[in-house]
Amino acid sequence: MVFLFVSEARTMGGRLHEADDDRSVIIRCKEGDIQAYNILVDRYMKRAYYTALGFVGNHDHALDLSQDAFVKAFRAIKKIDEDRQFFTYFYRILRNLCFNFIRDKKRHARSFSEISEARRENIAAQEPDPALALEKQEQKELVWTAIQQLKPDQREIIILKEFRDYSYQDIAELLDIPIGTVMSRLYHARQSLKSKLEGVIL
Repeated sequence: MVFLFVSEARTMGGRLHEADDDRSVIIRCKEGDIQAYNILVDRYMKRAYYTALGFVGNHDHALDLSQDAFVKAFRAIKKIDEDRQFFTYFYRILRNLCFNFIRDKKRHARSFSEISEARRENIAAQEPDPALALEKQEQKELVWTAIQQLKPDQREIIILKEFRDYSYQDIAELLDIPIGTVMSRLYHARQSLKSKLEGVIL
């Protein structure tokens, strides 16, 4: 698995250098330096995981999907434009995998609202005010459930802006759309989310 390669690379002479920009790493990969790819995995694996988690809402599935995306990106490394940031290309692979996963009802990720009673008791035990802790958790679950009910493009824009804190420019580059479209899509997504939450969260 790709993430295991990173650990191996760290023990084999420290190939993961922060000074290597995406362009130089991609060029090395194209020239046959397979280990260089671990630099990109190490650099973006946390961002990839949390992006996938925002889409599917499940730790294990997010790990699987992010790793699958790294594998697919590696197999297509020769097609990647080294003059563009790697994550811009990688994100499109990841989002497609997540969207396909969500559409596959047989592998639908477990909703955060399906939290077990044991987990609820654990949350309550860790907080000075158990009632307040459970109330906060329930509100998070309601928000997440509402987000999951949004259209895919609306859910995506909410996750990128509100959960990953990307700028309008970053989102425009990731989705390859004008900033004006980003703003418009985000506005409608927020309105849809607000509508779903009205009367649910006081």
